[in-house]
Amino acid sequence: MAKLPATITKAIADAVKAFEAKRHDFETDATNLQNRLLSHPDLKKLIHSLKWRAKAPAHLADSLKRKAQKVLKTGKPFDITKDNIFDKMPDLAGVRLLHLHMRQMEKLHPLILKVIKDEGYVLDGKPEAKTWDLEYETMFKKLGLEVVRNESLYTSVHYVIKQNSTTRRLCELQVRTLAEEVWGEISHTINYPHETDSLRARNN
Repeated sequence: MAKLPATITKAIADAVKAFEAKRHDFETDATNLQNRLLSHPDLKKLIHSLKWRAKAPAHLADSLKRKAQKVLKTGKPFDITKDNIFDKMPDLAGVRLLHLHMRQMEKLHPLILKVIKDEGYVLDGKPEAKTWDLEYETMFKKLGLEVVRNESLYTSVHYVIKQNSTTRRLCELQVRTLAEEVWGEISHTINYPHETDSLRARNN
């Protein structure tokens, strides 16, 4: 990773400090969302498991550095600061909902939207389905999801959620099958925080 300008390095450090000061609030948001999802009886029947996390400050710093590297290559300015990091980073807190097979999304999606509405949550943008499979893409579009083609042979549905209309804190709900989770964990181990140089590992 190439060395970043001192101004950007300081901006990243200040942004991470701003998050650290509020990290407990993000942890609370994630645990509350997990509990709300589990409390819905029909939704609970479809859930294999749930887990939550607030981003580790060291991982956030690394993520911001990688973002800065990519932005600078395009000639655009890196614009994430301590003042806007909560608006710019949707995954500072996250909940992961695992289920058994992809067709369950036809039931899961409307139930998730119901929990969001009934509990007073607010969606930040349209839920997004990342997939490589054309059959799944068709299903997701019928459900009204924004579909993003993902060439990494990986499928996951993402909802960015706020506690209410006035808060700036975002929490990302990721919904995927148990099989996709296993594949994601393997890929994460190999490619995080930096993508492996091994072509064999990337292709397998």
